[in-house]
Amino acid sequence: MILYDLRCTQGHRFEAGLPSMFSDNPDCACGASTTRLPAAVRRLGEASPGRSREEMPTTWRGIAQGHPDVVRGWHREMTRREKLEERHPELAGDRRPVLAHEGAFAGRPLRSGDALVPEVAKAAFGTKEPSPSAPSAPSAPSAPSARGGAR
Repeated sequence: MILYDLRCTQGHRFEAGLPSMFSDNPDCACGASTTRLPAAVRRLGEASPGRSREEMPTTWRGIAQGHPDVVRGWHREMTRREKLEERHPELAGDRRPVLAHEGAFAGRPLRSGDALVPEVAKAAFGTKEPSPSAPSAPSAPSAPSARGGAR
């Protein structure tokens, strides 16, 4: 069945299901002949989650020096986003606190829970391990051996 929008010569509009596109148009309930109308354009099924948390301003300038209307607008938008993320957790993204976001970490912020030493070494030296010239942590003093005792 294909649904068609129809209009009779008297101006009545209705919808009718026809078995194929080659079927004849049914007559209107008033008995007048009908013509097919172009279907209404429907844009259903499209959804926009709105702006993400990463797009939220993080500076005083970003909120127009604290202008009340701008702050209120961002608050309203982020409240909507939080409600959406509660219903759809897959949209929430990484919610861990950011430890570093400038300099070497501008492209990929360092977040709480990341392996700190490899990430800092990668950002500072371009490797996964710290530089050999970097000072290492002092080792614990060795205990006297049980066989020889202290001399």
